[in-house]
Amino acid sequence: MRTQILELHTGGSESITDITRECGDFVSESGGDGLLNVFVPHATAGVAIIELGAGSDDDLLASLDDLLPADDRWRHQHGSRGHGRSHVMPAFVAPQTTVPVLGGKLELGTWQSIAVVDLNVDNPERRVRLSYLSSS
Repeated sequence: MRTQILELHTGGSESITDITRECGDFVSESGGDGLLNVFVPHATAGVAIIELGAGSDDDLLASLDDLLPADDRWRHQHGSRGHGRSHVMPAFVAPQTTVPVLGGKLELGTWQSIAVVDLNVDNPERRVRLSYLSSS
């Protein structure tokens, strides 16, 4: 198994960061068939496979805002207003996903991308662990 850490700066606002290219580059170095696991070791971020750039990313952020408003209802309170929702979000957008790889290429659908979803405006630095288990 090969592993690599991506360092991301997601900024000081809610964000969806496309990491598809980095994931594709990582698996192409090894080639072969296998499984890529993408994991964010943070209690307030998730990984989504979603179409990006056509409004779906904005729709996801809006949906999460509707579902998990940034207000004072959260018992987990520190940092910015509504920070507790960031700790609940990974129950809806999991902190990991696995993507099949064939011939050193990600087997994503035509419009699918791999993205880090981050609602936590208090921590703009993120790490993403890529782990590739291959047949070769």
